[in-house]
Amino acid sequence: MLLTGASSGIGAALAPMLAERGATVAITGRRADKLAEVLERCQQHQPACRSYEIDLADVAATDALPARVEADLGPVDILVSNAGAPMRRRVQDLTLPEVQSTMAVNFASPVRLTMALLPGMLERDRGVIVNVSSFGGRAGIPAEAAYCASKFALCGWSESLAMDLWSTGVDVRLVIPGAIDTDIWDRPGNDPAHFSGDLEPPETVAAAIVAAIEGDRFEHYVPDLKGIAEFKTSAIDDFLAGAVAFAEAAEAESGSAGAEGQQR
Repeated sequence: MLLTGASSGIGAALAPMLAERGATVAITGRRADKLAEVLERCQQHQPACRSYEIDLADVAATDALPARVEADLGPVDILVSNAGAPMRRRVQDLTLPEVQSTMAVNFASPVRLTMALLPGMLERDRGVIVNVSSFGGRAGIPAEAAYCASKFALCGWSESLAMDLWSTGVDVRLVIPGAIDTDIWDRPGNDPAHFSGDLEPPETVAAAIVAAIEGDRFEHYVPDLKGIAEFKTSAIDDFLAGAVAFAEAAEAESGSAGAEGQQR
């Protein structure tokens, strides 16, 4: 099994769950120290688990990863593309390299890994491909055009992939998390988030991914925000106006709090 984005958040919660269920997990991440901690927890259940320090924006390294994993651990029958990079910036302030980098991690890397591993899965007539998108892949978010573009693309790719593989032994699962308590909110180089409500623990999404692998449904919202997505598609103008009003109110509140702090 290959799991990306395992050094923190959802991936760090998921990897030991999978190992505890008997999976030999190859985990990837950019931060070697964090990755080592997760690997240690996995190896308590499955000593053969391995880690691979990698930046999935690096095309050459991403393309080489599947062969490295299969050389070390044998055929990969489950791919969980969980790695994700935030990009909170208004379109007016975005640069093209920022858009390209976001697309490379959030969309292109799952595609590249899938294309590399799929022939073997088809030959063995078994496999599961799990793509972890975002609610931002079903509904646009103000000041997150690059992020939403990457996640919308991943949703569309996953739907068509599922249809193309419908009559094969390879299953496709799409997981759509909402606001989850991970470090994606605090990554440097991003504007402050408009959302300031309650966050779901990453363990909740990790458990949903396990259920997706073991179950037979294509799409999994965590938490269940499907109703909002359906409202968006049925009343897009109302949704856009409401989202803009929410963002403007959040910015006004943030500015007011900042001014009050300066007065103190």
